[in-house]
Amino acid sequence: MTTYSGTTGNGSAAEHADDAGFGQRVDQLGSDAQQFIDNARSAVADLGQSLDLKGRVERNPYGTLAIAAGVGYVLGGGLFTPLTARILKLGVRLAALPFVKDELVGMAESAFQGYQTGRGSPPSGSV
Repeated sequence: MTTYSGTTGNGSAAEHADDAGFGQRVDQLGSDAQQFIDNARSAVADLGQSLDLKGRVERNPYGTLAIAAGVGYVLGGGLFTPLTARILKLGVRLAALPFVKDELVGMAESAFQGYQTGRGSPPSGSV
C-alpha cells in the first residue's frame, strides 16, 4: 500500500477548515456580486432620472427612436462600414449645397449687373 505525504484520512479537521474557508469565500463573492448589481441598478435609475428619458419619449417619440437607432448602429459596429461612408458623403454634399447655391446666385447677380451697366452706356466708337 502506498502512502502519500500530506494526505489525511476521511473527514479530517484540515479538510473541514478548507471547506469552511471556501464556503466563506463563495458567500463573500455572492454578496459582492449582489452589491455590484444593486449599485448598477441605482446608477441606471439615477441616469434615467437625470436625462428624463420618459419625458423625452413622451414629448418627442420619433426623435428618441432615431437617437436610439443611431446609438445602436454605432455600438453595433456600423461606424466604420461602407454604408457609413456613403451616408457621410451624401451628408457632406447636402450640407455644401446651400453654400454652392449662394455662390452661384452671387456670381449670376454680379454678371447680370455687369451686363446691365454695359448695355446702358453708349458704344465706345460712336459720337
